[in-house]
Amino acid sequence: MRLQPRPLLVLVALTAVGTAVAAEAANAAEAAKPEIRKQDTWDLEVVYPNVDAWSAAVAEVGVQSDALKSCEGHLKEQLKPCLEKRFATQQLVNRVYTYASNHSNQDTRDAVWQGREQQAGLAYTKFNEASAFFGPEILALGGPAVEAAIKADPALAPYDYFLRSTVQDAPHTLDSATEGLLASAGTVLGEPDHIHGILVDAELPWPDVTLKDGTKAHLDPSGWTLYRQAADPADRKTVFDAFYGAMKAYQGTLGATLGAAVEGHWFNARAHHYDTSVAASVDADHVPVAVYDTLVKTTNAHLPTLHRYLRLRAKMLGIEELQYSDMYPSLVKMDKTYTVDEAEALTVDATKILGATYTSQLTAGFNGRWMDVYPGPGKRGGAYMDGAAYAVHPFLLLNFNGDYEGVTTLAHEWGHAMHSVLSSKKQPYAKADYSTFIAEIASTCNEALLIQTMLKNAKTDDEKLYFLGTQLEGLRTTYFRQAQFAEFEREIHKQVEAGQPLTGEGLSATYLEILKRYYGDTGDAKAVTHISERDAMEWAYIPHFYYNFYVYQYATSMAASSQFSADILAKKPGVLEKYTTLLSAGGSADPYDLLKTAGVDLATPQPYDAVATLMDGIMDQMEAIIAKKSGAKPAKGKK
Repeated sequence: MRLQPRPLLVLVALTAVGTAVAAEAANAAEAAKPEIRKQDTWDLEVVYPNVDAWSAAVAEVGVQSDALKSCEGHLKEQLKPCLEKRFATQQLVNRVYTYASNHSNQDTRDAVWQGREQQAGLAYTKFNEASAFFGPEILALGGPAVEAAIKADPALAPYDYFLRSTVQDAPHTLDSATEGLLASAGTVLGEPDHIHGILVDAELPWPDVTLKDGTKAHLDPSGWTLYRQAADPADRKTVFDAFYGAMKAYQGTLGATLGAAVEGHWFNARAHHYDTSVAASVDADHVPVAVYDTLVKTTNAHLPTLHRYLRLRAKMLGIEELQYSDMYPSLVKMDKTYTVDEAEALTVDATKILGATYTSQLTAGFNGRWMDVYPGPGKRGGAYMDGAAYAVHPFLLLNFNGDYEGVTTLAHEWGHAMHSVLSSKKQPYAKADYSTFIAEIASTCNEALLIQTMLKNAKTDDEKLYFLGTQLEGLRTTYFRQAQFAEFEREIHKQVEAGQPLTGEGLSATYLEILKRYYGDTGDAKAVTHISERDAMEWAYIPHFYYNFYVYQYATSMAASSQFSADILAKKPGVLEKYTTLLSAGGSADPYDLLKTAGVDLATPQPYDAVATLMDGIMDQMEAIIAKKSGAKPAKGKK
C-alpha cells in the first residue's frame, strides 16, 4: 500500500489488507530472526539530519503558510509566483510529515514521536487553511482566462493540470472563507482514524490462547496475522473466536469511531454540494461513479468464480464444511523461507522484463536504505510505501518474517516505490503525485510478474500448486475481498445519508449480510462457506474504512494490472511503452483518462470479466495437476 498525504485528512500509516505480513513470528521464529543489519533499516537522516532541523522546518512551514496570505486577492496579476509559493510550501510540509510519521511508526508506543506526528499534522492543517483561497480565486478568473494564461506563459506548464482541474471542480468549490474553515477542520475529521489506530495497535487488551501443540499465542494484530494460518482447523477457530471476541468487547466504541468517520465524509460531501459521499470521493480524482457501480455489479455477477475457488480450497484442505476461519492457511504446505536478500533478488528477476532502467533504479533503492525491514515492539503493522518526500526518495515500512507472503509484500511495495521514482523523474513536483486510483497497479503488477517467476522455477507439482494457490488467494483478497469491502462501505454511507445512525451492532449486521452473500452462506446444506456472527466483527479491524472510499481502488487496480501483466508477459507490441508511460505520468492528467489512454476502461465490465477468466484459468491448471497426481480426470471450467 502507498501512504500519501491528503489535502483535508492527515493520514497515519496504513495497515495493509490482503498483502499484510506478520509483524511477529512465534517464539521459535523470533529467536531465529537474523540480526538486523544497518542496511535493513531506513535512513531518515536524509530527510532531516536531526530533530532540531525538523523542528526548524516545521516552523518554516508556518512562515511560508503565512506568506501565502500575500497572494490572496492577487492571483490574477501574480499567478505564477503564487503557484510556486503554494507548491513549495506543500512540498515542505509533506517532507515534514514523512519524517515525523515514519519515526512514529517505528514504535507507536513512543508518545514523543506521536506528539511530533500530530505537530506535523497541525502544520499540514495550517497549510490547507492558508492555501484554501486558491480554488475560489482561480475560479473567479474564469475558465477562458485560465486557459489563455496557460497558453501565453510556458512557465505555467508545471501547474496546468492543477489549474484545469480546479476549473473543472467549479460546481463543488465554495468561497475562500468557507473553504478555509473546512480545511481547518481537517485534523478533527481525521481523528476517528487516529483513535482507531491507537486502540487497535497499542491499547486494546489482546488475548492469549494456547494452541493444541502447546504454543502460547498472543493475538495482537501481529500474532493474529501469523496464527490465523495455523495448520489445525480447531486452532484457527480458537484464534478467530479469541481475536474477534476481543474486538466484540469494544464493538460500541469501534462503531462510534467508524460512525464518526462516515459522518465526516458525508459532512464534507454535503458542504461541497454532492448528492452522495461516494460521488464526492471519486470526483476528487474525476473518476466516474460508473466505475464504482460497475465494479460492485460485475463482481457480484462473478461470485460463482469465487465460490468455485472456495470449493477447491475446501477440497485441497480436506475440509467438509468450509469456515471463514479456513481462508488463510496455504492450500499446499511449503516450509521454504527466504532472506530479505533473496526476496530482493527474486523481485529483480521478476521485473527485469520491464527493462534495464527499471532494474537499475530498483537495485539502487535496495542499496540505498529506503526500507525498514523487520518487525519490532510497537512497530506499525502491515506494510506501506511513503513517497511524499519528493526531493529525497520513497520510504518503505515492512514487517518481513521470511515466508513467501513476505516476499510478495516486498515486491508489492517496491512496485509503489518504482512508480514514485518514475513519476518524480519525469514530472515536476506539482504533477508528480499520482492518484490512488492508479496507485495499486504497479504494486499488483509486480506481484503478478513475481508469481510467474516462481512458477517458472518450481521443481515439483506441489510447488506449482503452492504458487498457483497463492496467486488465486491474491486475487481473492485484492479483487473480491476489496470489492466486498467497497460494497460495505457504500452501504454504510447510504445509511448515514438516509439519516440512520451507525452503531457497532448495526455495522456488524450489515457486514454479516454482505459477507454471507460473497462467501456463499445460503444457510443450508448447500452453503459454500459457513459464516458465523463472530466473523461479522471483521469490519472493526479494517482501517481502510476510515479512508473515504479507498478500498475499491485495490479491486480496480487489480483488474487493470492483470491486463497489463498478461500483455507484458506475452510481449504484446507497445504494451511496455504504454505501461511505463502510465507510471511516469504521475498526476499530469485525470487518472481515469490516463488508464483509458493506456488501453483499460474501468467503467466497463471487461477488465473485471478478465479477472474472473484469469481465476478460472488458474483453477483449470490446478485441477489438472491434482487430477494427474490422483489419476482422475479434471472437470475443466466447472463452477
